[in-house]
Amino acid sequence: MPHVILYATPTCPDCHALRRWFDRHGVAFEERDLTNPAVAEEAKARYGVRVAPITVVGEQFFYGTFDQQRPKLEALLS
Repeated sequence: MPHVILYATPTCPDCHALRRWFDRHGVAFEERDLTNPAVAEEAKARYGVRVAPITVVGEQFFYGTFDQQRPKLEALLS
């Protein structure tokens, strides 16, 4: 399974939904906190955005609501 990184914030509802989805599907992931300015700058430099949530799966990345990301994640991780 590819390495998964979730750029998130503590209060983001879509971030919580992604965490639950990963847990339900047994997907191990690394979480990075976008409230940390250095992490936010890293996300902006690598992916061109610093909005939560950003999900990185291997070399691909997605951002937007949980409902927008879910079909792409299901295709890659199921």
